[in-house]
Amino acid sequence: MDEILNTIGDTIGGFFSNPIVEFALQSIAVYICILWLAAAYWAFRDMQLRSENPVLPYLAAALIVLFTPVLFIFGVIVYRIVRPQEKIAEVYERNLAEEALLAEVEAIKSCPGCHRRINEEWIICPSCRTRLNRVCANCGRLVGLDWSLCAWCGKDFERTDIAAYQPLATGSGDYQQLDTPTARVPAPRSSRSSLREPRSASGGRSSSETVAEP
Repeated sequence: MDEILNTIGDTIGGFFSNPIVEFALQSIAVYICILWLAAAYWAFRDMQLRSENPVLPYLAAALIVLFTPVLFIFGVIVYRIVRPQEKIAEVYERNLAEEALLAEVEAIKSCPGCHRRINEEWIICPSCRTRLNRVCANCGRLVGLDWSLCAWCGKDFERTDIAAYQPLATGSGDYQQLDTPTARVPAPRSSRSSLREPRSASGGRSSSETVAEP
């Protein structure tokens, strides 16, 4: 019995003492160490993509290293359980999609009176007859009811325009126009013509006539 055991031990010892077997075992050990360090680096990079905390990537890598090259696979399993489920880029894309959807919903205009969908070029809601827009009297384009001036032509809706009146250069007119459209003043006395009463049929003047001699 002892001889059999010794023979088996010598055979196993000779197998492991073979240079080729020793090289293969050393290669496997190096490969496992490389996998161990690579798993720690992968945990570090993966945590950087999933969290903005600068400390968590180092803790994830330390978790893999502490499990040693023999048990590091269990460290990877533990890390995959406790890591955040979404990456930062995925959260950012999801937020962008939600904002785009919200902007699309807000872009659909609704009537403030009946809350039905309306067209942005409508002036009056056809359902409840609520005033939606108005037309600029200067350029004829649609403007909002709350606009204080037209964005297209610059017309100020809060100020009434006053027409400018220029004085007329007439030499024989009795009146001159001022800047205001209703005010009139008599012309100078020197520009008045002499007023004469018509003569009677006999060539004389009536007793009641008044002649304005120059």
